[in-house]
Amino acid sequence: MGIYGAINAAVSGLAAQATALENISGNVANSQTTGYKRLDTTFSDLVSGGGSIQADQVSGTTYATSRATNTMQGDISSSDVDTYMAVNGEGYFVVTSANDVVDGQTTFADTNYYTRAGDFELNEDGYMVNASGYFLMGFQLDPDTGNAVGDSVGVIQIDDQPLAAQASTGIEYQANLPLTPTSVPSYDGSDPDTALLDTGAVGTGDITAANEATFFDGSISGGTVTIYNQNGSPLDVEVRWAKTLNADPGVPQNDTWNLYIGSGGNAPAWLQVGSVQFDGSGELIETAAGVTSGSIGTVNGTFDGFDIASLTIGEVTTTGLEFTFANGDLTQYSDVNGVATSVDLEQDGFPAGEIIGISIDESGRINATYSNSQVRALYDIPLATFDAEQALERVDGAAFAATPTSGEPDLTGGGSIIANALELSNADIASEFSKLIITQQAYSANSRIVTSSDEMLDDALNMVR
Repeated sequence: MGIYGAINAAVSGLAAQATALENISGNVANSQTTGYKRLDTTFSDLVSGGGSIQADQVSGTTYATSRATNTMQGDISSSDVDTYMAVNGEGYFVVTSANDVVDGQTTFADTNYYTRAGDFELNEDGYMVNASGYFLMGFQLDPDTGNAVGDSVGVIQIDDQPLAAQASTGIEYQANLPLTPTSVPSYDGSDPDTALLDTGAVGTGDITAANEATFFDGSISGGTVTIYNQNGSPLDVEVRWAKTLNADPGVPQNDTWNLYIGSGGNAPAWLQVGSVQFDGSGELIETAAGVTSGSIGTVNGTFDGFDIASLTIGEVTTTGLEFTFANGDLTQYSDVNGVATSVDLEQDGFPAGEIIGISIDESGRINATYSNSQVRALYDIPLATFDAEQALERVDGAAFAATPTSGEPDLTGGGSIIANALELSNADIASEFSKLIITQQAYSANSRIVTSSDEMLDDALNMVR
């Protein structure tokens, strides 16, 4: 083919270098695009015909193809935005695009896309949308169990509906009651009996307001805790203990304590929940139901605590409350200060709360934090992996679409999600400029071949003249 073959080869070289230049240009332009995967250029030769062995062949033309770099991760940069995420390792976020708005509600396309651009933020409707307009998808979780609801992903929407109140069902109580309550004013150190509650003065059962001062002199504080009823109204539970003489000769004396809860200004002032007894080693051996008024309802004693059917403190009432000190949490060991020590009251209720923020944990779960200090897992964010991710189809917005060659997405694997971070573009400007210099030189060289070939043709024509 001679000179004409040289021209064809040079022209193909110009076209191939132009493709390389276009990829370089796009990479440089997207060097700051979050989650962008650069396109490199691969050159392939086309063998010219002419012989069955290389000695009879000549160099042919060339063509350029783009080479994906999906498997090459970009640098991960930290961010102070709680909803920003980066994928460390394999995998893509599953996203979709908006289709239309019908009656004020956004509808979505049936096609899923896949991206590493994790710059998601909440929009006014509670959807998580990245800068390219893609909506994040995930598995919805049951807020109580944390398990996925269904086995298919859906568009994530953070609902601003308040978290319903949860009534307290129990108070787990821990304390060590002193062998002798020496902190009471009536105790002078000479006779331990003087430190005990004077039941002759205050009577048995509940404590009236008239006997409250005497009651305080013969009792010690047992701590306080706030509980909640069915609609989330708080009840401030104040606990006091009063030690009494035990009339049962079969039980060591001075080892019986009465448990009281303040009524919050109601009558009677202090409600006797029940009594507990300890053996000589300070271990709990028995509990007994207290004699109470109708304001506290039925109290059924159990070995590890009391079941309070109804409790009214101030103007708020709750029902079905267990006051327990199981697993040896209530003891009577000698204490020189004569006060309840190691006191801890835990309860399981909370008031209603409004969502105040969301965060993403290292397992890829979206957690909502509420004003009542509760945290609920709302969605699980899967990562999609492919058998041949280099065969994914590039679409706008640093995203990809699955193809028959790439295979179907697998949502059970992938790397890990890093919260408060973004994956940067894997296009490095310095490297792109280096490739630019080589491309420019190759383009100039090919153009020079065209020029030289043209001059040779002119010389050949001049020979004819």
